[in-house]
Amino acid sequence: EVQLQASGGGLVQAGGSLRLSCAASGFAFGDYAIGWFRQAPGKEREGVSCITNRLRSTMYADSVKGRFTISSDNAKNTVYLQMNSLKPEDTAVYYCAADPLCVVVMSPVLRQTDYTGQGTQVTVSS
Repeated sequence: EVQLQASGGGLVQAGGSLRLSCAASGFAFGDYAIGWFRQAPGKEREGVSCITNRLRSTMYADSVKGRFTISSDNAKNTVYLQMNSLKPEDTAVYYCAADPLCVVVMSPVLRQTDYTGQGTQVTVSS
């Protein structure tokens, strides 16, 4: 059974930090790109960040570059998203997703990823 278990969301003040985790199981972790997209109320899904586990290449949305860092621990089949300098506009449900291509994870409106986990709520107060 494929699972993408997301955790680490919560409520934080603007300028604060959170670290999201995505624990993957049930598929070949090293063959997939894994990342995060988010959806705020009334808005479309937006790709946030992605990492390819074989080449360790990364992608970031312009809105989070310099503030968010994605990393992976292949021994634990887990991907992390360190979110610093959080802003109220970062408030959304964050979903962990896996696909052979990072570009698909980063474009959730155009094409559905192979696997998507349950969301975790991130709320940033001003």
